Order: sequence, then structure tokens, then C-alpha cells
Amino acid sequence: MAQESWLSCEKTAVLQGGFLLANQICQPEPLLSLKKEDWDRIGCPIVNAVKEICEHSLRDSKDRVHWRKRILCIVWSKILEVRNREDIDIRWKEDPLFAVQNSLPDINHIVLFELVKSMSFSTIYVELLLCFQPAERCEELKLLVDHVTSSSTEADVKLLLEVWWELLKNKRGCLDALDQLFTAQCSRSMMSTTEPSPLASKRFKPDPESTCVVHVLFEGLRKIKEHLTSSELCYFALSNCLDTLYASYLLDNATDLSIEIKLQNISRTVSLKKRKEVIDGFDLIQVIREAQRDLAATLTPAETKPCGMAFIQAMQVTLEIICSWEVMGLLKMPSSDPSVMAIRLKDSLDRVLTSLEQPSHAKDLVGNGQTLNNLRVTLKGLTASLSFTVPESSAAELANISITILDHHLEGFEGLPGLLAFKLSQNFSETEWIHCLERNGSAFQTKELLMTLISTLTAKCQSDADVQHCKKLKDVIVNIFSHLSLPEKNATLSEMLSISRKGLHGFLPSSVTIGFSEELNLAFNSIIQSGANSRLDAAISAVARVAFQNPEATLRRCCHMAVVNLGAHAMITEILQQLSGLMSSPGIHKDNLLCRCLQDTVWSKLSSLQEENQFLQFLAEMMKCNITGSTGEKWSFLPAEEVLHVFVQPYLLPASPSTSNLVFCLQILQCTLSQETRSDTVHWIMSCSPFPLLYCLAQLLNECNRCWDQPVESETLISMESKDLLLSVLHTLGIIVGKEVARAPGVWSRALFWLYSKVEELDWTVRFYLKDVWGNHFKYEVPNTLLSVCDLPEQEWSGLDLPQYGQGTGLVAWLECCALSDRVHEAMLESLSLNLLKPDEVNMFGKGLLVAACQILPWCTSREWERLLKVLQELLQSSKLYVPYSLEYVDFLPLLDLRSFAGELRLSVFLLRIFQLLCSSSCSDWLSPQGWVHTGRLYANAMRGIISSVTEKIPLPSTTPSPKTSGACS
Repeated sequence: MAQESWLSCEKTAVLQGGFLLANQICQPEPLLSLKKEDWDRIGCPIVNAVKEICEHSLRDSKDRVHWRKRILCIVWSKILEVRNREDIDIRWKEDPLFAVQNSLPDINHIVLFELVKSMSFSTIYVELLLCFQPAERCEELKLLVDHVTSSSTEADVKLLLEVWWELLKNKRGCLDALDQLFTAQCSRSMMSTTEPSPLASKRFKPDPESTCVVHVLFEGLRKIKEHLTSSELCYFALSNCLDTLYASYLLDNATDLSIEIKLQNISRTVSLKKRKEVIDGFDLIQVIREAQRDLAATLTPAETKPCGMAFIQAMQVTLEIICSWEVMGLLKMPSSDPSVMAIRLKDSLDRVLTSLEQPSHAKDLVGNGQTLNNLRVTLKGLTASLSFTVPESSAAELANISITILDHHLEGFEGLPGLLAFKLSQNFSETEWIHCLERNGSAFQTKELLMTLISTLTAKCQSDADVQHCKKLKDVIVNIFSHLSLPEKNATLSEMLSISRKGLHGFLPSSVTIGFSEELNLAFNSIIQSGANSRLDAAISAVARVAFQNPEATLRRCCHMAVVNLGAHAMITEILQQLSGLMSSPGIHKDNLLCRCLQDTVWSKLSSLQEENQFLQFLAEMMKCNITGSTGEKWSFLPAEEVLHVFVQPYLLPASPSTSNLVFCLQILQCTLSQETRSDTVHWIMSCSPFPLLYCLAQLLNECNRCWDQPVESETLISMESKDLLLSVLHTLGIIVGKEVARAPGVWSRALFWLYSKVEELDWTVRFYLKDVWGNHFKYEVPNTLLSVCDLPEQEWSGLDLPQYGQGTGLVAWLECCALSDRVHEAMLESLSLNLLKPDEVNMFGKGLLVAACQILPWCTSREWERLLKVLQELLQSSKLYVPYSLEYVDFLPLLDLRSFAGELRLSVFLLRIFQLLCSSSCSDWLSPQGWVHTGRLYANAMRGIISSVTEKIPLPSTTPSPKTSGACS
């Protein structure tokens, strides 16, 4: 501890001078033998020295308090040193106060007590008294009681009562340096008492069974009760008695007062003390702290229960004291203008009486019921005599005290900001209220308080308040929001959004929200300009600030930026994923704000492939379940079902005016279906009318058969390029719905039969794509002509009588099936009925297959054409399809061995025959120009694959260097 600076300064010299002068006046007797009655004559130099140190040379009140405590620490330590007479060779090494103590004459406890009484140091005295161990503390307190009960004066009584009251408030916080120093001194003193001392026999030796602070105080008051000659002191003493009864015997747990009652009590105390102490330098903060301590003392149980005095004994002493003072007429209560002590006594009486009425205390006092009843009757009589009305502080006074507490960050007033915002703000001028919020914004940084402030602002805006003040208050509220933690920001945003999609601006007139557009532009421009270098937390804070003011406008800007600015979708996604308060409430998917903003802002304005891609990527990221709820569940910012409802379902009609929009919607649908879901729950798609959705997709697939027809006016046919995407979406959706149907077939049976009956109107091939949906509920249905070329099991396959599939169309239907899926394609190859031992049949099969391929090729997607090429290759390899290639190749290249390329050559010849047939005059008007382009593209892709296969089989040229090259190298 760095106490050398004050132990050897001029102030300690002043203190030393005071004690030496007092010692000189005391001669021929030493100051150690000072008696109580001699203090007025001898103690003046000491009192003057202390006043010189604490009042004249120090201006700061905190320094004064510290020096008062330093002086008492020095004086009390000197008394302990004199009492214990420790070896000086040890003291100068171990005692940090040795130098200053050695400069003082020997003194006794009377000097300490009279100094405390003369300077009103009772608070400091108790702080140091609590540094002793309980037994030593009781011993020291007994010395004080003995002192004040001997030749008692009113000042002695007041000292005892003040010390008692401070002991009731002995809830110690952190020990300061002086407390720690004096605690060490006390410990050294206790250690030295184990050694013999000339003064040891004169010291008070308490009875272990009666070593109790409560007992010492009650007995001391009982001895001097006749010396109390004023009502104020009697109120003080009786309040101490009752509060000690309550805290030590009746109260088991701390009592919590509402902030309003607590503030009313403190404000009342402050008002009464201001009236009483009309002096310069009234320390309001200190008065508030003391009032708070006084209030806490009466609401908190004693740290240890009294061990030397039973409850019945304490009641008996209290009764005796009350009866004595009633006889003397000292307990007559004022009818008006009560003092602080009278009000305190009234509160104490109410608390004790209420507690004594509880049955539990009556049960504890079995056998002493008469004393308890007597005390009740006496206390009720006193309460009845309290005819005065306790003054209540006005709302303005409460507001002023509240602001003082907030400005100085006093502890123990947790509910005060809420009370101030909700009830007391109307008692300020608008300027005062705004300045208070600006100074103490940190005290209002919770969602609840912020919402209260918003209510206050709304009320002011609805009245005739000054617009400028409303704007300032709004700015202060926004600043408070900006300093909230991220979870609190999200909670606030969520609550604001549940009230109005326009957030704060939803409550305010336009005159107060002027300038928001510029702030919004500035926030997003800074994010754009910073780009990848911007700190994510700063960007989140900037977006949260403007979102708090107007979530809808902010999300609109987010949507525009995510789609239009290259690469911005990734950053906007990161920002919004952190601002989960802007997402609609989980479970409510019919009014998602982000979805609506996307629809209104960018949906109809996508002008390039880049914007469409960024839109899709933004949707995909926002649909991911990356947000953790309060109970650990995962949520997505943008529910996939809402995306389906807004961006897909309205555009899936076959007669949709724009196929480009339709293709994009299919991409969005594919994106929604690719989102991960929990396997143990029903898939979200089942809540979005999945069977009508499947039927719409089936209708679209059915319309693909008309892709090369000449469209009528205002009709746009679905392109072949979008068919692959449509098939992929239908396949994915079918698998998802099929799993749910298999999990609960009874739930979905009606919907399943409805879907089947609807698709019966469509092309027979469409039903194959829905096989995953109805599983084993329905068979594969094919034209009857297909059954003439295939041996298919009746358990799984059934025939359809279709007019368009007349005689000789079996291979057409067979090839169509081969193109549908890999699973059906394998079944078709396995079931093909072809007798390889009959050349004529094989030859007829080849011709029929050629015609069938010509009919199917223009309506194949690239994926379907790949399956058909695979079928042709397998037929060629199994010799079911015979295609000679000598005419086209061998006759022109007789010296080449083409046997290793036989498969590729036969396939190329078969494709050539298809192309020749398509280019004949009989097919010239068969397709539209776009159909011919598509057919040529498929043919070219097939030839490209054949050439690639041939190239892979050709051996690489030798890399051995020629002799000429080798010679040059050497």
C-alpha cells in the first residue's frame, strides 16, 4: 500500500501537534489517563487539528471523507498499540503506521469516542469497527456503550443511536485501502493479545453466551432511556429497536420494493433533508446514496442471527422503553409536517406489526404469547396516534431525482429507466428529456425500454409537439438502438416488424422522417464502395440502423442491391442472415416481407442472365436454414414455401403468356426443392398443394409435344430446351411426394387418385414421370401396339387402346419408352421380342426402327436422345439391329482395317439413314424451322460423340525421334 505520502505529510504534522498540545494541557497527568469530563478542557487542540485538516485545507468532499477515516485509523491503531504494548523492534518492521503512531502520545478509548462524538464521525467509526472479528467487535462496542452510559448527555445518546443505525446498515461493499490496512492492524492486535500485557486484566472480557451486538445495544439503550429528553431522539431510538427486531428476528429473506416505491421513499428523504439542511454545498448524490442505504437496511435480514439475546428479551426491552417514554410524554406524534424520524418510525411500526400478525411468528413464541400480545397492542396504539399524512413527492421531484440517479450511474435502481420513460418523461420539458436521453442512452439499451420510448415519441407526434423536438427525440432513439447488442437489435426489429412493416416510420408523420432517404443511400453506398474490404459488423450495424427506421424500405434496397450489383448478393445474404429480426415470424409464411420486396422491386425488372443468376443465388442462400431459434430450432430467413407461393405457382399455367418467365420459375422451383430438410418431419412441399402442382407440371410436359406446332395468336409454346429442366423438376418433386405418400398412404390416397384421374387426359408418356408418386398403386400403361413387340409382365404393365397408335406403331411406342428413363429403357431392352434366327424379322425390325427413330428424334431432348443412342448401340452390339457399313466405308477405303470401329461405323450409317429420310421430300413440310434446327443439333451432337469415340481408339503416333533429328541433337 502506498500510504507513505499521507503518513508523512504536513497534515499528519498538524494532527501530531494537536495531540502533543492536548497532552501538554493534560499535565501533570498523561493523556492516557484522560477522563470523559475532562474532554471539553483538554480535547480542543485535537478537535481543532482535525478541523484544520478535514475542513479548512481540503475542498473536495471525497478527500475530506478519506482524511477523516485516515485520522480515525491512526487514532484507533494507536490505542490498540498502547493496549497491547508490542515489542518496538517488531513494530517498526511490521507496522506500516509505526512512524505516525510513534509521534503521538499514548491515548485511551475516551479520546477516540469523544473525537467521534465531537466531529460526528459515527459512520466512519462503524466502518472501522466492522474490520474487527465478531468477538473483538462486540468488545469494542461494549466499551463505547459503557462510555456513553456513564454521565450521559444528549450528545452521548445521539452518538449511540447513530452508531446503532450505521450498524444496521453494515452491508459492506468492496473494502477500500484503509479498511484493508485497519483489518491488518486488528489482526495484529488479536495476535498480540495471546502474550501477557499489563493492561490485559483491565480489558472487558465478554461472556461467550452473551457476546452479541444486539444485546449490547439494547442493554445500553435500556440504561440510558431516561436520558432521552426529546421526541426526535425517542423516535430515532424506537425506530432502531423496531428495525433491529425486524431484520434480526422477523425477516428471513430480503424484500424487494418496486422502483416506484423506492424512488418515492428516496425522493421524500431528499426533500426533507433539503428543508432541514439549508446550507451551502448540499451533496445531493451523497444524500441519495444514504437514503438508499437507509432503505436497504430495513429490507434486508441481518447477516447473522443474534446469539446473546432471544426475541422475547428484545421485545421485553422494547416494551419497557416504550412504556417509559409514553409516561414521559415523549412519543406524542405531530399532526402535520412530520420529521424524517417520525416518518421512519411510522414505516418501522407498519413493518413490524405486519410481520407479527403472521401465524409463523406466533407459533415460534409459544409460552410467551402475553408479551407478544402486549407488544402488538402497544405498537397498534402508537400507530393509531400517528395522525399525520406522509408527504408524497411530486412527479417533477421524482423526475429530477431520477435524472440525478441516471446521470451519476448509481447502482440499485435497475427499473428506473423504465419508470422514467413510461411515467415520468412527461414531467420534463422536451429539451430536458432529450438531453437526459443523450447523456444516459446506455441505461435505455433494452428492447422493452426502446419500445416505451417509441410510444412516448408517438404520443408526442400525435399531439401538437414541436416537430424539431420530435425529430431530435427520434434521432436519440435511433442512436440508442444502434448501441444495442445484436440479439437485442434483432428482438427489437422483430417486435417492430410485428406492429408495422414500416418500422419506426409507421408511427411517425412524414415531417419527422424527412432525411431518411439520404441516410438510406449513404448506408448502402458505403457498403458498395467498401466492397470486400468492408467490415461485416459495421455493415450489419449500418443496415440494422436504417432497418429499425423503415424495414420495408431497407429490404427493398437490399433486394435491388443483391440482384443488380455484381457479386453483392453474397454480402447482402451475410448481413441479412445476421439480422434475423427482419424475417417474418416462423410459421407465418403468407406475408413474408423479404419475398414481397423481391416481388415489388426486382421480379419484373430482371433484364439480364447475370441478374437472374444473382436472383437465384440470393434466393438459394436466403432459403437455407442458417438461423437458430431461441430453443435451438433452425429457421430460414426466406421460407421455401413462400418463394413457391409468390414466384412459382402463379406462373405454372400452360397458357402462361411468357415462356421465359415460366423457365425461370422452373429454375426457382428446382432451387426450392433442392433445399435441405429434416428427414424426421413431413416435407414442407406437402403444405403447398403438391398434387395440383404435379398436375400443372404434367400439363406443361404434355404441351411439350406441341413445341414445333405453329402457335396461335397470343400463345407461346414451351421450348424444347426447357423440357429437360421441366423433367428434372418433375422427377425431383415426384420423388419427394412419393416418399411422403409411402410414409402415410391413408392420408394422401384421395389426392393420389385425383391426380391419376387428371393425368389420364394427358399423353400416356406423362404418367411414366409420375411413377415415383404413386409407386405400386398403379401399373405402367402403354399403347396396345407396344405389347405386340414386347413381352411385358401383366402384373406391372397394362395396355391402352389409343387411336393414334394403329397397326405397325409398336416400335414407335417402344422407342418412346426407351427415351423416358434409364429404368424403363432397361425394361424395354429386356422384354423386346425379336427372333434373331429369322433374318427377315431382324431386317423388318431394322427398317421399322429407322422409321420410328425418324418420328421420335425431333421431339427428344438432348438427354432423351442420349438414351436412344445408347439403345441403338446396345441393339447393334447384340446383333438385334443389323446395319452394313461396307458400301459407305469399305468400298472407298479398301486398305484399312475398320473392324475395331465397326460399332461406331454402323451407328453412323444408321444415323445417316435417319438423316436421309428426314431430308427427303416426304418430310420437307413436317417441321418448323426451329424444329429442323433442333433436329440438326441433336444429329450433330451424336456425330460428335461417334468421332470422339473413334479418336479414342486410334493409337497415338510414335514419339521415337527420326535419325535425322537424332543426328542433329548429337
